[in-house]
Formats: sequence, C-alpha cells, structure tokens
Amino acid sequence: MSGNKQQILPCASADLPAIYEIINESALAYKGVIPADRWHEPYMPMAELESEISKGVRFYGYREGGRILGVMGIQDVRDVTLMRHAYVRTEFRGQGIGRALLAHLRERTSRPVLIGTWKDATWAVRFYERNGFTLVGEDEKNRLLKTYWTVPDRQIEESVVLADHRWRDGPSQQAKRPLVAPRDLQAW
Repeated sequence: MSGNKQQILPCASADLPAIYEIINESALAYKGVIPADRWHEPYMPMAELESEISKGVRFYGYREGGRILGVMGIQDVRDVTLMRHAYVRTEFRGQGIGRALLAHLRERTSRPVLIGTWKDATWAVRFYERNGFTLVGEDEKNRLLKTYWTVPDRQIEESVVLADHRWRDGPSQQAKRPLVAPRDLQAW
C-alpha cells in the first residue's frame, strides 16, 4: 500500500457498487474450492447484497486514497455479533487490510463474536484462527448456524463457525461447548 491515508469508515448507499464489486471479485477464490452446487456467478447478486443490508448487516470499508480496498459486515443477532462478508480486493490481499477491518469491527461490540465460513476455505479459517478465533465443534456449529444465520441446510453441511474468547468464556458458555483443534478441520 502506498503512503495515502488509510481509513475504516461505515459504508453508505453510494458505496454499494464497490461493495458488490469487491465481494464478487474476491469470492472468485471460492470457485473450484467450495462444492459446485454452492458456487454461482455472481457469487452475491445485488438483490442478495441489498437483502443482507436490509436485515441489519452494516458494512465498513477500508479506504485508501478514497478507494475502498476491502469490506466487512457486522450484524447484531440476538445476544451475539456476527462478522459477515469479509472480502479484500485480490490485488491487496496479505497487506493487513482484513486484519485491520476485523480489529476495527471487534472494537464496536461488547458481545460475543461469531464468524461462519466455508470449511474448504482453509485460508479464511487460518486467518480467523490467527486473529484469536477458535473453531467450534460440529454439533455446536450446526446449532449456531441454525440459531444465528439464515442459510440452507446444504450450506450448514459445508460450513464452519469460529468463536472469539467472549463466546468461549462468557456466561452463555453454560454447557461447555466443544472446540475443535485446527488439525481436526481436515477430518470434516
């Protein structure tokens, strides 16, 4: 990245075309990785993006020199906060943009944070693990996806959920949820 000023700001309706472009360009990394019946182009149609926003997903953009280089959504659902739709323009990956967005959004909530992603997107799982999140066990994953997300059963089969320390250590941890060691991910 250059010496231009970098900012993370809430996205506005005028940013919708950039959000759409970033999500769909970056999601090409899933093609041939996630099950073929889960892949489609565009990965997130504009109507779906607008629907996500209408359901409470608030997008933030990492901006440099006025250009949005990465986006991430945050959504409060019941007693947790979900991090949603995290994407960085392919040409700017590996430069700390995703980490900066994640840290910025985590500062905006005191609730436990959960993240869902494709289990075969191992680069995404590793990214979240490096940033303090832990995979939950299979039964807990299924329960969480049905409780906090609106996704089809087939997507539940092909996904994982990662939780932050507030989820693992918080009062809602009554039933001691099983966590999965990273090496166990390969078995899924």
